[in-house]
Amino acid sequence: MMMENKDIVVVGIQPWDIPIGSNCKDIATQFAQGNRVLYVNNPISYIDFIKDPDSEKTKNRKDAIKYPENALYQESKNLWVYTPPVKTYPINFVNHDGLFKVLNKVNNKKFAEAIKKAVARLNFKDFILFNDQNMFLGYYLKEHLRPEKYIYYVRDNLLNVPYWKKHGHKVEPKLISKADMVFTNSLLYEENARRYNEKSFMVGQGCDTEMYQANMVAKAEELMGIEKPIIGYVGFLSSKRLDIEIIEHIAISRPDYEVVLVGPEDDSFQRSNLHQLANVRFLGPKPPETLPAYIKGFDVAINPQRLTKATMGNYPRKIDEYLAMGKPTVATRTKAMAYFGDVVFLAKDKEEYVAMIAKALASDSEEKQQERIAVGHAHSWANCVATMYNHLQNN
Repeated sequence: MMMENKDIVVVGIQPWDIPIGSNCKDIATQFAQGNRVLYVNNPISYIDFIKDPDSEKTKNRKDAIKYPENALYQESKNLWVYTPPVKTYPINFVNHDGLFKVLNKVNNKKFAEAIKKAVARLNFKDFILFNDQNMFLGYYLKEHLRPEKYIYYVRDNLLNVPYWKKHGHKVEPKLISKADMVFTNSLLYEENARRYNEKSFMVGQGCDTEMYQANMVAKAEELMGIEKPIIGYVGFLSSKRLDIEIIEHIAISRPDYEVVLVGPEDDSFQRSNLHQLANVRFLGPKPPETLPAYIKGFDVAINPQRLTKATMGNYPRKIDEYLAMGKPTVATRTKAMAYFGDVVFLAKDKEEYVAMIAKALASDSEEKQQERIAVGHAHSWANCVATMYNHLQNN
């Protein structure tokens, strides 16, 4: 189902000038296929001038303050990007609930007044406000901006992230409660949100299906000379998200496999024993447009996610990318991953990972590849946003 000729304002915690892909940017881009969209970056905080004075992000926000007439620009047809030319107070460190509330009200007021100016310049009317989990700066926007509908989008368990943990446990449930509708990308997050708002719906996740075309991509040249079955992972190698012990166990248990890891590493990965194993290859970060070629070369794709409170509800977007390329996929068993139970091999521990990889290799077929491709391509951003439109029009 399509929704057209609406005005939509998008706020969130991922700015447009973030150097990596993001759900919020992809959703906004899809919204703009038929609607006018204003994508609002977070304003600069006073503490950014001290902690991160020379970054491109800080520079862009300083420029917005210095040249407010340039703070709003058109990114593409129907899509505008706006950096509010205001400064906000750093409030997360505040221990006193009352003081936090006062300062957050001040920040919300500044943020909202700036957004009003951009909305007026674009002549937006009766707009929908879509908040990508900016629980602090988005808390009072419904009252200040009076949108036609206020949507809160939950795509991560931020309450277990240190920055959000202190005040988020009190703020987010109240924000979910007063939203007109809540969308999530995980069954677990939907379940949690329904405790506070019955109009909470899991809408799935999106994948750039145009880029991940299995029959139009050639295997990456770096993988051409590898004769062993390639067990691969693509993405940021972060010990907060990934279980190094699982990867190490796979490599040690099956020296007849080649474990290929594509992406930047955090300190824990750089120091890990994985670098001492002959059948583990670190290929480093690659341009996003080249990643399908690396996945093309995998015999089995893996997502060895750590089981923590922060990751239990995650819907890893790479799963759809693996599937869209037709690859047998093994992932950590979680409630969110049960959504993929029919097409992904789910493992509960390192031993089961090895068993499931062997099973995935032995059972692969052209028929199963086509089934996986169909599932991956069904999880497009167009279908994800169409599900949102359906809920908006029927609830």
